[in-house]
Order: sequence, then C-alpha cells, then structure tokens
Amino acid sequence: QVQLVESGGGSVQAGGSLRVSCVPSGLTARLRCMAWFRQAPGKEREGVAAMGTYDNTRYADSVKGRFTISRDNAKNILYLQMNSLNPEDTAMYYCAAASFNCPGTPEFNQNSYKYWGQGTQVTVSS
Repeated sequence: QVQLVESGGGSVQAGGSLRVSCVPSGLTARLRCMAWFRQAPGKEREGVAAMGTYDNTRYADSVKGRFTISRDNAKNILYLQMNSLNPEDTAMYYCAAASFNCPGTPEFNQNSYKYWGQGTQVTVSS
C-alpha cells in the first residue's frame, strides 16, 4: 500500500514563500508520475504542478514562473517551492501519485492519480 504525507504548509503574507513536501511510503519505487493539486474553499480541485517519469514538468498557467516542482530521486520526496505567493494561492494543497509511469508531459487529469495525501493548508494574507 502507498501513503503520501504532505507537510510544510502554513500562513504567509503576500509576496512570501513556502515549500511543501510530500513523503511517500510503501511501494515508492513505482511512484514516478506525481503532482500537486490544490482546492480553495468553494472551488474545484485543480492541478498546480506535475512531474513525470523523466522529471519533465507541467505547471498551471496561474503559477508559472512562481512555483517550482522538484523531486529528491533517492528518497522520492516531492517538493513544491512557492514564491511570490498571493491570496489567490490560499488553498489545501494535495500530493498525488499515479500507479504507472508517465514518460511524456504529465497530465492534470485527477482520475489518472491513484494515491492522494491528506493535504496541507497554505494561507496567504494580503
């Protein structure tokens, strides 16, 4: 069984930075297609950043140039570095992993991700 545990969320003022982490346990060697999603109150969950099998990435337009997804390949820990945060970034951030490889550009199709963490809250005040 696979578990994903997020950490690193918190409260920050607009313009600040945070880094959230996702630590997997279980059959982690198979988790090569991973992503960060977020859900703000009253809104649908949306893809933020994704990383594929060969570390290829995809970003939502709203975070391009501000957020960076990365991975510690030795430990398979997934990170999301968030800079220049604004109140619109306030949301619960979820880590997700697919059960298969994604050698091409990873997708934000939530149905493609089998494993999900419990989320970590990010709050940005103006």
